[in-house]
Amino acid sequence: MLHYIDTRQGTSNKYVYSNGNTLPVTAVPFGMNHFVVQTAEDGSWFFHPRDRVFQGFRLTHQPSPWMGDFSTFLLTPIADDKIKGTIFSCQSSYRPEEAVFKPNHLKIKQQRYNITTELVPTCYGAALRMKYNSGQQAGLVLNAKKISEFHLDVPNRRITGYVSNFAGCHDDQFRMYVSIQFNQDIDLSTSGYYDADGQLHNETDLHGTDQHVVIRFKDCEQGILEARLATSFISQEQAELNLKRELDASMDALKEQATEAWNHYLHKIKVMHTNEEYLRTFYGCLYRMFLFPQKFYELDANMEPVHYNTTAKAVKKGVLYTNNGFWDTYKTVYPLYSIIAPKEYEEMLEGYLNSYRETGFLPKWLSPDERGLMPGTLIDAVVADAAAKGIGQKLMPELLEAMVTAATTQSDKSCYGRQGTKDYMKYGYVPSNYTESVNHTLDYAYSDYCISRVAEVLGQKDIADRYRESALNYRNIFDSETGFMRAKDENGQFRPDFNDTSWGLDYAEGSAWQSSFAVFQDIQGLINAYGSEERFSQKLTELCNKAPDYDVRGYGFEIHEMSEMAAVDYGQLAISNQPSFHIPYLFNYAGQPASSQVVIKQILTHLFNSGFEGYPGDEDNGSMSGWFVFSSLGFYPVCPGSSEYVLGIPLFDTVTIELPNGKQMNIQTDNNNPQSNFVADVTLDGESYNKLYINHEDILQGKALEFRLGLAPGYRQYQAEELPFSISKRHD
Repeated sequence: MLHYIDTRQGTSNKYVYSNGNTLPVTAVPFGMNHFVVQTAEDGSWFFHPRDRVFQGFRLTHQPSPWMGDFSTFLLTPIADDKIKGTIFSCQSSYRPEEAVFKPNHLKIKQQRYNITTELVPTCYGAALRMKYNSGQQAGLVLNAKKISEFHLDVPNRRITGYVSNFAGCHDDQFRMYVSIQFNQDIDLSTSGYYDADGQLHNETDLHGTDQHVVIRFKDCEQGILEARLATSFISQEQAELNLKRELDASMDALKEQATEAWNHYLHKIKVMHTNEEYLRTFYGCLYRMFLFPQKFYELDANMEPVHYNTTAKAVKKGVLYTNNGFWDTYKTVYPLYSIIAPKEYEEMLEGYLNSYRETGFLPKWLSPDERGLMPGTLIDAVVADAAAKGIGQKLMPELLEAMVTAATTQSDKSCYGRQGTKDYMKYGYVPSNYTESVNHTLDYAYSDYCISRVAEVLGQKDIADRYRESALNYRNIFDSETGFMRAKDENGQFRPDFNDTSWGLDYAEGSAWQSSFAVFQDIQGLINAYGSEERFSQKLTELCNKAPDYDVRGYGFEIHEMSEMAAVDYGQLAISNQPSFHIPYLFNYAGQPASSQVVIKQILTHLFNSGFEGYPGDEDNGSMSGWFVFSSLGFYPVCPGSSEYVLGIPLFDTVTIELPNGKQMNIQTDNNNPQSNFVADVTLDGESYNKLYINHEDILQGKALEFRLGLAPGYRQYQAEELPFSISKRHD
């Protein structure tokens, strides 16, 4: 499946507009380091697919341009004595159309130097093969921002040292150690570092800020230079150990290992369609789902996992993961892991539990440690979905403790746990004096449901009952007159001067339209609050058909999510951002699946592609890719923790899912053509199937799911048991 993937999908972006805000990452799945081509010095936007400038291979840990990078440096092959060490003086043109951008390797030809370089990733580093073809001395420049220190070990053909640069970290001395081994002799007479005036200093000990280190090699003008690098967040000795473990394998062997690592995941879902563009889009999205979270642990001399604890500023035992924002990923990424990567899922849970043990709270946004961004504590959904599906059961008692801690304890550090915890417990909602109070309230109510699910699995009825009740707190901020969730003050009064298209203030990255349906655990209860299925459906229809207008009042300026919603005529749906991911599926809960089907198909076929503008908004650690992957299969996890997937409309003719228990699930779609926007009928294991959802167990048992599509929508009355899960699911 690798041949379908170009890692530049969704990489054409600017600060003011996102087509994915992705990077063209070459790495092994969940690898500790990512590698990308750098084409510009433009803050977090350091690659653009249409740039024709190559500045070097960047080792990066940037999960999102909005988070920034950490522990990064740039490697630039050179064959020129005119450079001054700066990135600008080293850069060369390259031909993007001839370059290779694949998950398992990069290949770039620098036109200026006539150097062709291939890079192959490993978990803790990479291998580079540089083919020089000029009369000038072969070299390599290492550019490191902020603080760094390196040592040129000339006899052993090696450079070692560390970088200390990060967008945010609780340890102000946080370092990444580096070791790079070469297969050619270093020429010390032309190696060293460049100072701010562009003067070369032939020294072996190199330290300072914003370093430009040049390493030149003897007798390699027409030769091949190979470099192996490894890094460590623990120590220089651990970096050397990580490097040593990969030195014996050839470059070709490492490439094969990276290929096998990717095929292991990409082959778990096989899709077929006559339109190859759909295949390219699908596998590009599937690849994105296995880049994050990144391993933040290493294996010591005894092959035991160890990691650097930035809170204690010490090395600790156990696994750890980083670079994940759970506000984004709980919706799609982890539910997919529950189907095809449950062992990895369990190890990630163990890592997040280690975060709790070290900080007192489960993480919200890790990069490299807690950044405290976005509303809610939505890792609760990651835990609950695992618990409901039998994943990580031995971890659940302590994870439940961690979830309850966040629900009842106000940290003295704003980055940890819930904001307004005590007020939420007092009023049953987060008051309007807190920014984004509506989203906080809705997310806490959903997290309360997640706590109840874990408690239920563990047989702790008192906790389960208590939090199942508080999961209904969304009702406290619902305004039946307007049909929206609205902010209330401490006296229970709605904020005056309400404008349903005003973004920010009470809402996170949206308005009341995008935020008022985040009641994943109880859509039936929300329908009841509207008074009828008809009124609820009318509100959803109005959302889809309303002009994509917005008011910037809450922000005072236009944010890129507003621009992306306005750019496509999909009403107020704003599928460009995570708060809207579930909205297309909500017609099902009112017994009107045809409306969901036509909306989903339009999004799948018009707003995603495999190109540089491949996404309708920020992709965010595999989250938006996961929406496409799930939706194209024909079902979607509206409520992680419920073990249900709401049915939609599949994109592919056939799908085969390789399950961890050795079984397969086959999905067949008949009459699958552009004009068929509706599902005419469904069978499960050959039997007519009228439910609007399937269970996780249906998938694990490998039940065959077959759709037949049609030209016109179908209409029927649905029984309560045929509708998806809700706490307040009606009983006829």
